[in-house]
Amino acid sequence: MNMSANMITTTRDVDAILIPLGTPVMIPIGAKVMITQELGGTYTVSVNGNLARIEGKDGDALGFVNDDGASDKPAEEEKKHSEGSVDEEALQAALKTCYDPEIPVNIVDLGLIYDCHVVDTDDGSNLVEITMTLTAPGCGMGPFIVDDVRAKILDVENVDDVQVELVFDPAWDRSMMSDEARLQLGMF
Repeated sequence: MNMSANMITTTRDVDAILIPLGTPVMIPIGAKVMITQELGGTYTVSVNGNLARIEGKDGDALGFVNDDGASDKPAEEEKKHSEGSVDEEALQAALKTCYDPEIPVNIVDLGLIYDCHVVDTDDGSNLVEITMTLTAPGCGMGPFIVDDVRAKILDVENVDDVQVELVFDPAWDRSMMSDEARLQLGMF
């Protein structure tokens, strides 16, 4: 990795998402970026005065070795019905690996998850229904956070499908954060 005073030079063109707008951009090879957050399998970088989110699969553009290999999504698509129940603690653990790219606290401790439960469907599959919110209704990163939640919950054993409902009533406020999150962010 090419680091000088926390600056990294991109080793190839890399797709990214501007924060907080959610606009797709391409960061060119040779760009100087600084990692501001590396949580939940993604990178938040500062580039030319803007924040951008880079997916973990593109970490090689930042000089990191991609150790997760090829995507498992095709095999996931072939899965029909799981045998067995879904571990509720595994759902919570998966949700705690999801982060708002601007805030270094997971979405559970931020208080963004209002409800998460397993539904036994008529066909015997395990559906996870999640009701969540965002820290701000106009957050352009909302669809990316929802996609991250969906993907990580689908990786939990015996989960066949996920439905995420994004709501803004009740509106999020900092009182919904865990004590740990408030402490971490200095918001007591």
